[in-house]
Amino acid sequence: MSSKLLKGAFILTLGSVLSKVLGLLYVIPFDALLGEKGAGLYSYAYIPYTIFISLATAGMPLAVSKTVSKYNALEEYAVSQKLFKSSLKLMAVTGFLAFLVMYSMAPVFADYIAEGNKEGFSASDISSVIRAVSFALIFIPFMSIIRGYFQGHQFMEPTAYSQVVEQLVRIVFLLAGAFVVIKVLDGDLVTAVSVATFAAAIGAIGGLFVLLWYWKKQKPFLQDLLSRDKGTMDISLPQIYKEIFVSSIPFIFVGIAMSLFQLADILTFSRAMVAAGLGDIADKAFGILNFNAQKLVVIPMTLATAFSMALLPSVTKAYVSRDNKEFRHQLDQAFQILLFVTIPAVVGMSILASPIYTAFYSYSPLGSSILATYAPTSILFALFSVSAAVLQGINQQKFTVLSLLTGFLIKLSVNIPFIEMFGAEGAVYATTFGYLAACIMNLYFIRYFTGYSYKLVIKRTVLMFVFAGVMALIVWGLEGLLGLFLDEKRTFQAIIITVISAVFGGLVYALLSLKSKLAHRLLGSRIDRLKQKLGL
Repeated sequence: MSSKLLKGAFILTLGSVLSKVLGLLYVIPFDALLGEKGAGLYSYAYIPYTIFISLATAGMPLAVSKTVSKYNALEEYAVSQKLFKSSLKLMAVTGFLAFLVMYSMAPVFADYIAEGNKEGFSASDISSVIRAVSFALIFIPFMSIIRGYFQGHQFMEPTAYSQVVEQLVRIVFLLAGAFVVIKVLDGDLVTAVSVATFAAAIGAIGGLFVLLWYWKKQKPFLQDLLSRDKGTMDISLPQIYKEIFVSSIPFIFVGIAMSLFQLADILTFSRAMVAAGLGDIADKAFGILNFNAQKLVVIPMTLATAFSMALLPSVTKAYVSRDNKEFRHQLDQAFQILLFVTIPAVVGMSILASPIYTAFYSYSPLGSSILATYAPTSILFALFSVSAAVLQGINQQKFTVLSLLTGFLIKLSVNIPFIEMFGAEGAVYATTFGYLAACIMNLYFIRYFTGYSYKLVIKRTVLMFVFAGVMALIVWGLEGLLGLFLDEKRTFQAIIITVISAVFGGLVYALLSLKSKLAHRLLGSRIDRLKQKLGL
């Protein structure tokens, strides 16, 4: 791999990580300003917005990136330009159409949500925040195509910097706007949340300015490429678009997997909470479930998926070259590293749910309970992402659509009865059952098409759970001991409890993994060097 490509990949990864970190940290002042009810109202708008974004772009940015890279390699630069200009027009149209549909359908959607809970937000309140966020749909698809075009030329900096700027502008506008509405103008919560959701459009404009600046900067180079075009090929854009749309359908579904499950909550949560006699806290509980807790639960998934996804190109290469031994080895590594990272993280998060939730937000028994219940589901989130990527690598991605829809239907079917039985935590159980079914199906399809055996993964996963169990006992005891001197209901003291307990728990898990050689088998020679430094 060239140094330019390595540098570009590093910059793109760094930009993505920074964007995600910013997206996590802003929830602290957000909660202080708008609270859990505000988070609930915000989620009513943002969940359908993410689905509309996926539908409006339809996998085009990635497809444009790959296609531009392909034709550039053939020195058919005019074809790349032709596809890019056509895609820009297409995304401008689909983005505007998505905006019109979401904006016009907002009252209908809001009526359905509000009808289920007369004690919660009104239909006009929910409609206002949905309409506020819909304006971002005008800019996001257009911007994503420019990013895809730059990436096709191996220019990763525009995407990375625009992502960070977009997130920074969005967060600054969101927090400043909400602060002015609540603290300066003494406005209501609905207005503040509407400003917060509209921040997505302002952030998109900020990111778009960065991309246009890079476009101006790179224009001479792009014109030079065009002058060196071979001009030996003429392509049919309708044929390319047909190929793109057919191949992108599975990726659209995988991309909106979590949002689909959250959509099931939007459609059923309030009604079920009212039926359970909990209508007065439905909006607050929804905000905790689909905003506050969800932001924390995806952290282990993000870390684990990043580790294991790095191995997937090797998995695909081994499968295509029919190197069965290497294919099994790479798949073993991908699944085991995923579980090795995720299991202790989610066990620790469940044990320390109360101080962790207090550290990020404020003390809340309901929030702590939902987080403790929700954390283990992160294993399934990560497993679904990686297994779906493996199915993509072996060209069986259409089966991820089947598994996801099955899981979604299970979630939709059991959500109401589970919430009526268990309260807000019932929605978590329904999500867990749905994702579990989807993961089992994905793993079955992988075995069916490749003959891959999970024996080694299962054997070592049992060992990981044993180590995580030992760690959990120590963390639980340490949390109780620290609780004698510190109050986990106070934010700063909750942070101290969380950090000390997490560090000790992590060290225990690491030592057990090192002594048992499990870490060495997964991470290889790097562990030998680490053990030497630690004198183990």
